[in-house]
Order: sequence, then structure tokens, then C-alpha cells
Amino acid sequence: MSTPEGPSRGRGPRAGRGNVPTLQDVAREAGVSLATASRVLNGSQRTVAEPYRGRVERAAAELGYTANVSAQATARGTSPVVALLVADIADPYFGLIATGVARGADEHGLVMTISLTQHDPAREARTIRALRGQRPQGLILAVSRTCDESATDTERELADFARRGGRVVTFGSGIAEYRRVGIDDRGGAEELGRSMADLGYRSAITLAAAEGVIASEDRVVGFRRGFTDGGGVVERVVRGDFRRESGAASMASALADGVPEGTLVFGVSDVVAIGAMSALRDAGRVIGADVAVCGFDDVPSGSDLTPALTTVRVPLTELGYQAFRAMVDVEWEQPHLPLDVIVRASTPSRRARTRSL
Repeated sequence: MSTPEGPSRGRGPRAGRGNVPTLQDVAREAGVSLATASRVLNGSQRTVAEPYRGRVERAAAELGYTANVSAQATARGTSPVVALLVADIADPYFGLIATGVARGADEHGLVMTISLTQHDPAREARTIRALRGQRPQGLILAVSRTCDESATDTERELADFARRGGRVVTFGSGIAEYRRVGIDDRGGAEELGRSMADLGYRSAITLAAAEGVIASEDRVVGFRRGFTDGGGVVERVVRGDFRRESGAASMASALADGVPEGTLVFGVSDVVAIGAMSALRDAGRVIGADVAVCGFDDVPSGSDLTPALTTVRVPLTELGYQAFRAMVDVEWEQPHLPLDVIVRASTPSRRARTRSL
């Protein structure tokens, strides 16, 4: 007599051509009970012996079975999905964060989806509203927060998502009622400013995002404090956004107003700084020897440039991973992620020149 897990394997008919295979078809093909097949394929926390697990997975592959995520979400109240919202996937800053979130999702057998807000608060709120229908287990909002009142639409949507059982994690200054991960933007920028003053720089221009973007403002304030404490002066702040194109446009605007030799340019992100370097080259200026440039984040492309970009190293992949842990862990404490100033060839020392003046 056959048991539910016994030698009945192969006795039942396979799903017919053109028919969508069901979980019952998989169980029959694998020679296991429907409950066992469900535990293997529907993400149950209950352990299934490895031989049975292998049989179920092989049967599902042979039959072309795919779990009905929508049905699972309806039955459980959530789907095996974590939703990540970023401003711009083309920015390596967000790509590295996504890598960390994906690592955590893989460890927990979840699927990560990515949605783009394009720095638009209205789009951000609409996206969160749409995601509610997919019932993800959690939502990680990795976008630059602003002081703009339009952000309240996002807060309302997040509150509704949380009321329905979703878990919310935000970045940076975040929203008080949710777990948040972040870095010390102000402290890291202050250390960078102090280091640049120690190298002998005395005049700087900052290329920043629009007023009210919290991460940018913290970096502007921190850099000014450190640079001023070291004897330097931030002559002006040119406003744009976090895109490379904005960095190039802001630098071109600064050049039109005049940028003396020996000036230090601080881009509030590496992407902005890289755009500035492009504009400087187009203007025939020599980066390092003529105009120095530094950034913030330490994206991989910055070290491949000539000259390589001085920056503040942020552990972005670990930041993304910690955001995922904040979403899934019952007990969680915000980690301290150290930042390091990395001095490279884009900011050569001017100490000897400063002493000779």
C-alpha cells in the first residue's frame, strides 16, 4: 500500500499539453502529499526532508509549474516579495543599495522588486499605493527625503501600507514611526572638509541638490563646518540635483562666473562630482593641478577615473542589507556604519604652495 510520500511516484497522469500544471499535478508527479508539495513550493517555514524537497522541485521543473503569487498573497495577506523604491536606478548609489537588499531577499527566499520614483513625490505616493495591491511583505524607501509638504502624501500612503500589515523601512532621517537606516552624512562631510583644509585648500565651491533635500543639506553643512574649521572658505553653493548631468551643468555655471586656480569643488555625491569633472575637462581645465574635485559615496567608477576621485567611502551594499534586516528581524538595532575619507589624485596636496604664498 502506498503512503502519501511513497512509491506512487509517476502513477498519476501528467498535466496535459496546453493545460496549466497545478500543485496537485506536482505532488502526484513527485509522489508526495499535497501538503508536502505546498511546503516546498509556497515558502512554508516548516522543514521538509531533502529527498522529498528535491523530488518536488524536479517535478515542478519538469511540469513547468509556477506558484500563483497572487493567490498566495490573498491567502496569507502578504506575498513573498520585498519592494524597494529608489529615485534613479542609473545612479550607482542606488544600484549598490539594491545589491544589499537582494542579498537579504535571497537569504530569506523572497523576491525583490524595484520601482523608480524619479525624485517625484507625487510619483512616489502613487507607486506605494499601487504596491499595496501586490501585498509585499515589506517596503524599503531608499530615496532622498525632503522637507517639502508634498512628502505628506507619501507618509499617508506608508501609514496605510503599515496598517494593512506591511513593514516599512526608510533611509536617512526617515519618518519617526518606522525603522530607518542611514549614515552620518553631516559627520562624514565634515571630516572630508577638514581633510581638504589639511591638504592646503582654502577656497571651495559646493555643487548641491535643491534646498530642502535632507541628505544634500547635511553634506553641505558638514563640509562647510569642517572646511571652515580648517581655515578654508566655501565661496558659493551651486544648486541642482543628484544626477551626473546636473553636476556638469552646475560646474559649467560656476566656470562662467570664474573659478580661480587652486579652487576645490565638492560634489555632494560622486555622480555629481563626476559630472563636474567632465565639465572641467570640456573647459580645458586640469583636474587636480588646476581645480581639485572631491565627492561623497565612493561608487566604483570613481576610483577608475583619471585622476581618481577623492571621496567619502560609504558601505552602500551593507546599508542595503541592513535595510532588509530592519524589515525582517523582530529584534533590530540600527548599526553604526563607519565612513572613511579616501584621498586620491583628484585632490593633490597644496600645503607646499600654501606655505609659499
